[in-house]
Amino acid sequence: NTGALIVFSRESELKFYVDSGDRIDGIISKRLLLSIFDKNSPLHDGATLIEDNVITATRVVLPVTNDNDIPERFGLRHRAAVSITEKTDAVCITVSEESGQISYIMDGNFVLFDDIEELNELLERDLSS
Repeated sequence: NTGALIVFSRESELKFYVDSGDRIDGIISKRLLLSIFDKNSPLHDGATLIEDNVITATRVVLPVTNDNDIPERFGLRHRAAVSITEKTDAVCITVSEESGQISYIMDGNFVLFDDIEELNELLERDLSS
């Protein structure tokens, strides 16, 4: 399984986070995302930030929440996703490296998904508002 942490910006300014990583400014494509999250890629650690349908940066360093209510099976990737969505209006998707489980995080809360269509609908709804 390939782990991933993708942050979708909405209204909040995320320049501080962009500056913590490697600037990409690339058009979103399956091939580019697969290259970024490949375990052997130097870009796979940290978060990938998407703003206005452009991959703005990768290897982005995010704060990590100290929320003790997050189950122990979730690691730093999920804690970072919760934290950025608590501090901003961003929306995150995480993919567990261990299980391949996809999580959708917004406002510090996350939902686990098996159905990609349901996840797509949620993303379209929340990113178009």
